[in-house]
Amino acid sequence: MVSKIVRLAGAGDSVLEVGPGLGSLTLALLAAGHQVTAVEIDPVLARQLPITVAERLGPAAERLTVVLADALKLEQLPNGSAPSALVANLPYNVAVPVLLTYLERFGSLDKVLVMVQAEVAQRLVAPPGSRTYGVPSAKLAWWASSRLVGNVPPKAFFPVPRVDSALVLAERQAPPSVTVSYRQVCAVIDAAFAQRRKTLRSALAGLAGGPVAAGAVLEAAGVDSSLRGERLTVEDFARIAEVLYV
Repeated sequence: MVSKIVRLAGAGDSVLEVGPGLGSLTLALLAAGHQVTAVEIDPVLARQLPITVAERLGPAAERLTVVLADALKLEQLPNGSAPSALVANLPYNVAVPVLLTYLERFGSLDKVLVMVQAEVAQRLVAPPGSRTYGVPSAKLAWWASSRLVGNVPPKAFFPVPRVDSALVLAERQAPPSVTVSYRQVCAVIDAAFAQRRKTLRSALAGLAGGPVAAGAVLEAAGVDSSLRGERLTVEDFARIAEVLYV
């Protein structure tokens, strides 16, 4: 599985790895010739990683930079590095925040390859109208096109977890051509999915100043007010935000 991740990471010279742990993926990325910036929150693991790389790969250790930090609090990278790819094996509770935050925060990232629980993976890549489409998939679509590129059975890990995992590949694309910000579009997405069973007219009433006003906003945006959020594309959400905030 590590070799597949390295292959999918592509030929970019600089990789940002979140949560390298003991370094099995780090070693493979360095062996393939990548420059690696590894973000690790555990000080013991962060200290050990360069030692492990030096013992196993010798001079390749010069292409490794270890950053001791909480990945979600990291706002800039050392030495002005501009990684082209993010690679990570992310736990359930931080998978979506890390993915969305890094695409927003680090514009040099053209590609993101993450291993996450299969349930999270399905929610990230879900298209509009599907049962699993929601906040994560709508927000990710602002930044990138995404797809599943592999399933990872529990036996691939030790100790063996009780859940399946999957690989998600997200490739950066231009956001919708609107004058509003990503954060403003996110506010509309969050409101639309806060209560999934509500129509957009009701769900957006709080943002618009009431259901009648929400209906007028949706009409101006060219969106059917009787629909639910799960039917809308990110472009639909962006048009609604543009009417609301401009």
